[in-house]
Amino acid sequence: MPGSSVLFQVDNEGIATLTLNRPEVHNAFDDVMIADLTETFTGIAEDEDIVAVVVSARGRSFSAGADIGWMRRASEYTEEENFADARLLADMLYGLYSLPQPTIAKIQGSAYGGGAGLIAACDMAISVRSAQFSFSEVNLGLIPAVISPYVIAAMGPRNSRRFFLSAERFDAEEAMRCGLVNHVRNDAGELQATCDRYVRAFIQAGPGALSEAKQLISHVASHPINEALIEDTVQRIAKRRTTDEAKQRLAAFFEKSPESGPPVGRRKRS
Repeated sequence: MPGSSVLFQVDNEGIATLTLNRPEVHNAFDDVMIADLTETFTGIAEDEDIVAVVVSARGRSFSAGADIGWMRRASEYTEEENFADARLLADMLYGLYSLPQPTIAKIQGSAYGGGAGLIAACDMAISVRSAQFSFSEVNLGLIPAVISPYVIAAMGPRNSRRFFLSAERFDAEEAMRCGLVNHVRNDAGELQATCDRYVRAFIQAGPGALSEAKQLISHVASHPINEALIEDTVQRIAKRRTTDEAKQRLAAFFEKSPESGPPVGRRKRS
């Protein structure tokens, strides 16, 4: 189970909520929080009863990025020690990005540096209008290296050049325009309502299909459109059509008979 820096719960419909729990330091990352997040993501990936994951935070900020004390310690590390330290952060972010379940970042406050990277590693993000964002690493003589694969995938190279190089702060509307955020909402109530709408959609979907759809996106996005990619997509849909999940759901659709209980392939948590 994670430590006190991360709160974790799963409701009886399989919706997991992970909450960053260091509000006194604006949910800044340190080595302990990174370890707690890594452990939590590992457990989620192995739990077939979890339908979707909401990543949230307590307090005024979503995450201020790296903890000052952690950064001070790292400044005295050797190159080998820094490599090992950075690898832990990289493994944590990839653990979130590669989860088989859909993930939603529910952003109740500002996010900087690694905090914005955590958002980019989620499948989608919903933010309150008052949130601010920044990648200020260059002002400290650093670069946003470990978070860059996820941020650039979300925002694109052009927007990443602007914000990585200028270190400027930008608001939630700008974050939505450049792809870091999908929706901007006025307050916490609207934020939760939008999150709940997506959660209900995930509950209705086939869990195997959701997982394979995520794999499909990652694969297609990293390959050119050629005969090999076309063949891969043909094989993926052919295999999916033969799964029990697809057969049962298609049969229910064709017969127009509503399913009773939880969707096929999923059971209620006790």
